[in-house]
Amino acid sequence: MQRYDRLKRIQRMDPETEFTEIYRISSWYEFPWDYTQSLGFALYRTYAVPSIGGLLARTGEFTLRTQKRYDDTLLILEAVVEHGFDSSQGRAAIRRMNQMHRRYDISDDDYRYVLSTFVVTPRRWIDDYGWRRLSPHEVRAGVNYYRELGRHMGLSAIPETYEEFERLLDDYEREHFAFDPGARAVSDATLGLMASWYPAPVRPSMRLSSVCLLDDPLREAFGYPAPPAAVRRAVRAGMRLRGRFVRLLPPRRRPHLGRDGWQVRSYPGYPYGYRISDLGTFGGKGSPDPSSGGCPFPHASSSGGPGTPGSAEPGADRGAGSGGG
Repeated sequence: MQRYDRLKRIQRMDPETEFTEIYRISSWYEFPWDYTQSLGFALYRTYAVPSIGGLLARTGEFTLRTQKRYDDTLLILEAVVEHGFDSSQGRAAIRRMNQMHRRYDISDDDYRYVLSTFVVTPRRWIDDYGWRRLSPHEVRAGVNYYRELGRHMGLSAIPETYEEFERLLDDYEREHFAFDPGARAVSDATLGLMASWYPAPVRPSMRLSSVCLLDDPLREAFGYPAPPAAVRRAVRAGMRLRGRFVRLLPPRRRPHLGRDGWQVRSYPGYPYGYRISDLGTFGGKGSPDPSSGGCPFPHASSSGGPGTPGSAEPGADRGAGSGGG
């Protein structure tokens, strides 16, 4: 297999009907590290919107259990990519995600904005730092993939094109980015988590490197001072150099999912298995309580309807670290 053979395969596929498979090829084989990093930064961007970052701070989940929230988010979203929207595992993952979200008063505008970060941020990241730019087929497949995810979340008025997603993201951030103490605490915890994945002596440098990768509006919304210009240029140049180096490597023979990385640390039995229905938060009734999962509203009923506990098929929510169901 040659370096561009998978791109040629993608270009023979239809992004309107085969978008999930195109997305798998891009995120598992062509750009696994870049997708993991860029989707992490996509979620991180949302914290700078006070209605999102402030809510996450009030639950206590992203400040007290940052590693577990990272792992849960990655594993839930990845289950849909791996197994597909119509699979029992994919449905279980979407159900688990919707169960958690429906306990909070989150606007559809915020949901659509979060969806736009998942579409736009990877494209911008890979175009800047990847070993090649995303092809139009890959961009369109990403749009269709997240449009489908949005429909499964019950959203309406979802943008139809990449340009519409990009305009939504830029306009929303111009209007809503602002400093919020709770959001800053969530940001600090997230940067601390990313630094914790490296040996202690280099953690301050890794945290500074992360700040160097933030655009100015995002950095300013969190109240971080601007890094030295020379350091910022060096970090970004190093990222681009990495992309050029990866271009010289042979194509990946085996898929690399986000859960294959050493950053996933919350599940003692991993990678031998975990239940999708056990991922995420399970707060108690009443007001927010970090010790009980931070859920500010009562649990949904167990009637078996869409998005409620008890509606998964028996045995349908088993996710295996080896890729099995």
